[in-house]
Amino acid sequence: MKKRYRSFVFAWQGIRYCFLEGINFRIQLCCGAVACMLGLLLHLSGSEWLPILICIAAVLSLEMINTAIEHLCNMIHPGTHNTIKIIKDVAAGAVLVTAIISVVIAAIIFIPKILSIGII
Repeated sequence: MKKRYRSFVFAWQGIRYCFLEGINFRIQLCCGAVACMLGLLLHLSGSEWLPILICIAAVLSLEMINTAIEHLCNMIHPGTHNTIKIIKDVAAGAVLVTAIISVVIAAIIFIPKILSIGII
């Protein structure tokens, strides 16, 4: 039990690090919070909440993985290196692709609801 608790503490430290040190993580977290507030305001159904929450989790998780990859790359090769640049760019690209798809999914869910209540 103690080992599992320590694992949880270490994981929480990783989340805390990303929140405190990662501007992109904080921006993405704010976007997720806005999506949740909009979802509450628009009374999303369970089937509408599911993709929204999965997208939020995917973007935040990938941002954390991207941060870990960047730190590992910087430790392995602190200077400029073409292969390290490709690794970092691909990891960042994965976050971007997921964020773009998340925006599309949010638009598919939110826009009809917003139009139906006449906000726009």
